[in-house]
Amino acid sequence: MSRTRTALAAGLTLVATVGLPAVTTGGASAAAGTLYVDHAPGANCSNSGNGSAAQPFCTVAAAAAVASAGQTVEIAWGLYPEKLEITRSGRQGAPIVFHGKPYDVMSNNSVQIGGPETPSSGITVKGAEFVEFENLGVVTNSPTPSVTVDGGNRVKFTAVDAYGALRITNGSRQITYARGDVNGAYGKPAIAVDGGSTGTVLTTNSVFSGGAPVSILADGAPGTVVVSNTVYAECVTAVALAGASAGAVVENNVIDTARYQTDRCADTAAATGIDVAPTATAGTVVDYNVVDPRSGGAPYRWADAEYPTQPEFTAGTGQGAHDFVAKVYEPRSLDGPQPKAVDSADETAPGMLPVDKTGDGPADDPTVRNTGTGKGYRDRGATEERNFGSVFTPAGPSRLLDTREAVGVPGTEAVPAFGQVDLQVAGVAGIPASGVTAVTMNVTVTDPTEDGHLRVYPHGAERPGTSNLNWTAGRTLANQVTVPVVDGRVSFYNHSGGTVHVIADLAGYYGAKGDLFHPLSPSRLLDTREAVGVPDTQAVPAHGTVDLQVAGKGGAPLDGVTAVTMNVTVTDPTEDGHLRVQPHGTPLTQTSSLNWTAGRTVPNLVTVPVVDGRVSFYNSSGGTVHVIADLAGYYSAEGRLTFTPIGPARVMDTREDKRTECCLRPAGTVGAFDALDVEIYVPNIAAATLNVTVTEPGTDGHLIVYPGNELMPAVSNLNFQAGETVANQVVVKVNGAHVTIRNASAAPVHIVVDVFGIQTY
Repeated sequence: MSRTRTALAAGLTLVATVGLPAVTTGGASAAAGTLYVDHAPGANCSNSGNGSAAQPFCTVAAAAAVASAGQTVEIAWGLYPEKLEITRSGRQGAPIVFHGKPYDVMSNNSVQIGGPETPSSGITVKGAEFVEFENLGVVTNSPTPSVTVDGGNRVKFTAVDAYGALRITNGSRQITYARGDVNGAYGKPAIAVDGGSTGTVLTTNSVFSGGAPVSILADGAPGTVVVSNTVYAECVTAVALAGASAGAVVENNVIDTARYQTDRCADTAAATGIDVAPTATAGTVVDYNVVDPRSGGAPYRWADAEYPTQPEFTAGTGQGAHDFVAKVYEPRSLDGPQPKAVDSADETAPGMLPVDKTGDGPADDPTVRNTGTGKGYRDRGATEERNFGSVFTPAGPSRLLDTREAVGVPGTEAVPAFGQVDLQVAGVAGIPASGVTAVTMNVTVTDPTEDGHLRVYPHGAERPGTSNLNWTAGRTLANQVTVPVVDGRVSFYNHSGGTVHVIADLAGYYGAKGDLFHPLSPSRLLDTREAVGVPDTQAVPAHGTVDLQVAGKGGAPLDGVTAVTMNVTVTDPTEDGHLRVQPHGTPLTQTSSLNWTAGRTVPNLVTVPVVDGRVSFYNSSGGTVHVIADLAGYYSAEGRLTFTPIGPARVMDTREDKRTECCLRPAGTVGAFDALDVEIYVPNIAAATLNVTVTEPGTDGHLIVYPGNELMPAVSNLNFQAGETVANQVVVKVNGAHVTIRNASAAPVHIVVDVFGIQTY
């Protein structure tokens, strides 16, 4: 069962009688509009009243006895162990609606017609038409089906869970059962449509067999539609069309007949996926299904002939051209097969709903190629796959915030001591107005009057105890920041006793559409000191530009690279200045990627769009400077990883004791040239976006951050001088939940690591 409502049985008193309630003649009359049912203590219920909100009925049956066309029966949470036989009809455009208060997952509250201890005799619609049921659970615990439609017409069930089978019989017409759990019991099919019933639609349900030879059976039921269901039929036939059940549609279903959903069955002959009898083939369509082969049974039987594969089935019958015979569930991996049910359904199939079983709309998995009809990204089965994050759109560089120039803020005042700036990013500088989950910005602080640090975090969230930039009074410095977006905004907090100006330049944003990241083991693409990426060892001249080929280098492919993430370092600058890293061939913007003072070595992470396979570095200073660039990964249109912004969450602070999966790391510095192991335990993680801070270093040096269990690369991520606190964002490939940080200095340091996001498959 996908949700259990039986907990409501505890403490409730049996208040309803079996069958229709006994009421005095003329005592129960229909109230206009809505009838209410609520037997909770204090509800003041009465079966002899008029079902008003002030005095609701105690039982659903009491309301059913008087409900008329156009009325809604509103049923409060609770357990109603009663039999419901519905004989009263609505009319077209004015149905009688039995509406349960929707299930609440947090409190486990729901509307239950019967429970394990006090089962119902079920719901029977007998000869009635234009009746609808919503948000109910029905438990019978007997051979009697939980839900029966006997000679009904235009009856609709939505989000009704039948714990004890569904039967549609006796010439019923146009019955729809949608978005429910249906569980067979006592050897009966979970769903049986028979007795000449026509036009039945079974859509977007989770169906579990009850020990019967068939889980969903249409027998002598023409025009039955079985669409977008997930069917677990352990070692029995999942869907069978028998008798005169021609003109059926069986599409977009996910079918698993294996033992325990994964193992081979002892009697493989009984475990057929889809079985269409010779009398039911005329006009019947079977397509866009996924049938799991692990039971060992035939995926298909058509007109008494078995077909072990989809190609043979299509060749022999003309059916199932878009079917897959494949595992229903395939764990995600970086290089394994793509999930067959995702983004591959026939959106035009009859009975398709605009939402899935949970009530959510379709979700386009950016890691899976769209192969369905219509929008192309509806999933097969009852539920849409949503186990994925966001993807990146490189943008800019463009300025979003500059407190010196009233960009993004109304005035030119510096951010005051312990002051906050809320910045609108959605709908600005080409960022979409909605659907943005995070932004990547190069954030710069300048003119700080006292030492301090900046915290960048989601708007409206609790202010974190982490930091993004640490400064000393009077210094200008930058750091790339990736931060979740809430209400279209992000927030900046000046954690210092003085004022500071803040600048933010857009590098890109995350949402439902965009490019996917490919983390790489770090490698050096550019070093003007060593003629790496350039023809000689000359420093970049004043106001000079270096064009760097990145496509086809360091593990990035030659084609399809849309952006790269690099750790960029400047060293030996002869004058104060800043570096601009931009797409190749684009006009220079008034943004900056990295700021320095003469003589200092300064790093910063940079994410920049790639044009013609190249990016450009511009030295915006009057002196020379050497530039180094280490590749961390690249973006392209296809891939397996999506980004989930988190936290920020602190995963390591060497100043404090840290308990890991294996042991306790006591507080203490990372020794000279020693390595620190950082564990990031997230399922299917492949890369992490970190803010790494070094503090209390005993001498000048740098940190190297690289994937766990790999050889140390000849790169750097963070450069520091003795005694200072400095931070830098790091995007790093994660191996086996581990990242290594090497202290490449001759003295101990403390290291702090905060996670801002993860790339998972």
